[in-house]
Amino acid sequence: MIGRLTGVLLEKTPPQILLDVQGVGYEVDVPMSTFYNLPGLNERVVLHTYLVVREDAQLLYGFGTHDERAAFRQLLKISGVGPKLALSVLSGLSLADLAAAVVNKEIGRLTKIPGVGKKTAERLLLELQGKFTAQPSSAAKGTTSTHSADIVNALLALGYNEKEADWASKQLPADAGVSDGIRQALKFLSKS
Repeated sequence: MIGRLTGVLLEKTPPQILLDVQGVGYEVDVPMSTFYNLPGLNERVVLHTYLVVREDAQLLYGFGTHDERAAFRQLLKISGVGPKLALSVLSGLSLADLAAAVVNKEIGRLTKIPGVGKKTAERLLLELQGKFTAQPSSAAKGTTSTHSADIVNALLALGYNEKEADWASKQLPADAGVSDGIRQALKFLSKS
């Protein structure tokens, strides 16, 4: 089993990268969350990996964090979820968002992910219950959490995808109000 690779990033073609590890080029599929955090070409990178051996192929999946790889493994244990769908889930939602969707039983949030239908979303919610470490509760976050959710929902309504909306909301100061937060988030998104 190949558990980790450290090498030089040669190519970035979403969702696949080519990593040179001491003269051997590894093609590695990565979720978009990892892809966005990769350094530039010809830079060193460390990936936690998971090797899938099938009758017709050997596929290597890479993750920026140990927790992402653990979530990938957990997703693979679910009936009907293969590596491609697991990668799609991790590309569509951050680990925190996935955990929140599971805890809050948000089927709608999961069905927005390409390849996840209602039945698959229900199965994910059922199988993943209790599998994630405790996330900060909404009560602990107070109104900041509500404001952030409102800002994300507004950006989604304006046509931005969930990744963009989440990214923009995380750039905002913690005390940003809803209307001001939306305005600032739109400025961040127009610059990116």
